[in-house]
Amino acid sequence: MKLSRRSVLRALTCAALLAAPAVEAQQGPAHASPRQGAQGRRDSTVIALARAQLGRRYLFGGNTPDGFDCSGFVRYLMRAVGVETPRTAAQIAGAGREVPRDVSQLRIGDILTFGRGRVSHVGIYVGNGRYIHASTGAGRIVEASLDRPASPLVKAWHGVRRMLDADSGTAVAQR
Repeated sequence: MKLSRRSVLRALTCAALLAAPAVEAQQGPAHASPRQGAQGRRDSTVIALARAQLGRRYLFGGNTPDGFDCSGFVRYLMRAVGVETPRTAAQIAGAGREVPRDVSQLRIGDILTFGRGRVSHVGIYVGNGRYIHASTGAGRIVEASLDRPASPLVKAWHGVRRMLDADSGTAVAQR
């Protein structure tokens, strides 16, 4: 029996929602203040679904669990919570609402942009100063700290884009 892409995404989203309380209990509170209702469920879904992809292989142009590139990974996660994003890292860097590059203002699900001069990489913030991204260097989905040593192999943190308005629950990217 062959499952459709939509069926697989739906099953992963349901699994993420079921696993969310365990993830929150394990990880503790994020930098942002705790939120109730739909926003809290969305945060938990993003974290659980992103962590469920850890170790999946990097694939240039990939946007499914068979393989992801950075923007395909972010787009996959955002689509799971009902938000459409552009396809490339550079396009994502212009979508949504700009947020100051300050860890204390980050919210779970914010998209972090990276690059030297221009944006060429994106990842998703999961709280506690950490983010998950599709790493070309590691060849897989990894979790990393924003507080990392500078290196010629590490792209500089460029900025932050917020794709979902926490107050209204509406997608910023579609406005």
